[in-house]
Amino acid sequence: MGRLSFGRELRQGNRLRVFVIQPPTVPAMAALPSPIALVHEWFTPRSVGGAEQVVQELDRLLVTTGVPPDLYALVDGESRRAGSWLAGRTIRTSFIQRLPWGVSHVQQYLPLLPLAIEQLDVSGHPLVISSSHLVAKGVLTGPDQLHVSYVHTPVRYAWDQMHTYLVRSALARGPLGPLVRLQLHQLRQWDVVSSTRVDALVANSRFTARRIRSFWRRQAHVIHPPVAVERFRWDQPRDAVYVSLCRLVPNKRVDVVVEAFNRTGLPLVVLGDGPERRRLEAMAGPAIRFLGRLPDREAAAWLERARAFVYAGLEDFGIAPVEAMAAGAPVIAFGQGGILDSVRCLEAGEAEPTGLLFPQQSAASLAAALEHFEAGRLWRSLPAEGQRRWAEQFAPQLFRRRMGLLLERLWDQHRRRLRRPVPLA
Repeated sequence: MGRLSFGRELRQGNRLRVFVIQPPTVPAMAALPSPIALVHEWFTPRSVGGAEQVVQELDRLLVTTGVPPDLYALVDGESRRAGSWLAGRTIRTSFIQRLPWGVSHVQQYLPLLPLAIEQLDVSGHPLVISSSHLVAKGVLTGPDQLHVSYVHTPVRYAWDQMHTYLVRSALARGPLGPLVRLQLHQLRQWDVVSSTRVDALVANSRFTARRIRSFWRRQAHVIHPPVAVERFRWDQPRDAVYVSLCRLVPNKRVDVVVEAFNRTGLPLVVLGDGPERRRLEAMAGPAIRFLGRLPDREAAAWLERARAFVYAGLEDFGIAPVEAMAAGAPVIAFGQGGILDSVRCLEAGEAEPTGLLFPQQSAASLAAALEHFEAGRLWRSLPAEGQRRWAEQFAPQLFRRRMGLLLERLWDQHRRRLRRPVPLA
């Protein structure tokens, strides 16, 4: 097998203005105003992921001001659930909360969500912070308020990944297909308009910042999301098994992973559940096992003894690959998108590499990377301790420090603008 070329050319592209936020020695939060509004799309037991980790860390950060933020969301299914970090908190919600199955199936009301978020009244808060992957950034604010939005992604299924979703959507292929496309067209229009209301945008990766610039024509600060790296041990014995961990939905491209492992015959364990599971199980060979969604500790144990973590999706950032590195597992991933912020490619000659990036989002490209990884026993060049050391760059305390410094700076600039006289005509 000939030597493959991975990595470096994937990092080239249009130049992007990135604001690098260095953590201060101590968080300086005393200058922020009170009260502060913290807006998120929804709080439900079924939606616990990277976006929820971000809003939880933002809440922890703001608590250091001495006044917990006022929480707003379209719906709340968490504050009355025992064991939730939101237990006992007051969350102000929209009219979607009162609609049939509004809490459990909030996304089914997609055409109403822009209207619903605009009905949340945050007018009494000098500082509004939103955590947005769909509509949260569209909350209405006034000229004397500062609105900072942490953006996980512009709406994927309304923009560049629309066709991927439509191909797999039975609703879009049926008689209602034209209506679905019209609604996505209207959502794109609202998405652009609502982005202009935000005073400062914060992206979770350089890739998301490029998407923001492309779709909204706005510049964004870049601060990577928090990852609970302390949950994992990196010093466990390794098994000769590969692990995939994600929701089984079309854009994660687990079909590419399954087909590549069918070609190579290498052992794969797939962790996660979703609407694609039945189709993926039907196409999987005998060396592939599907274990569904496991409790956190069991999923962590698989990462802690995996030979490598495998991912073929185009991610905005990607929490799971960082969790894998925190567990000492190298990452084999599609080399585009936010993964370029989190994985340092072995074949690109980077210092302390943490994984291998394959250049095309195809089974053939991933299979070639797997064969290269096995033939060269490349895990020996990617020691577990180095994986963990790099993953700690994404620890929650560093996220809080970086966000604290940025919020303090933005608020100081906002106050200065308010004191500046507006010239009369």
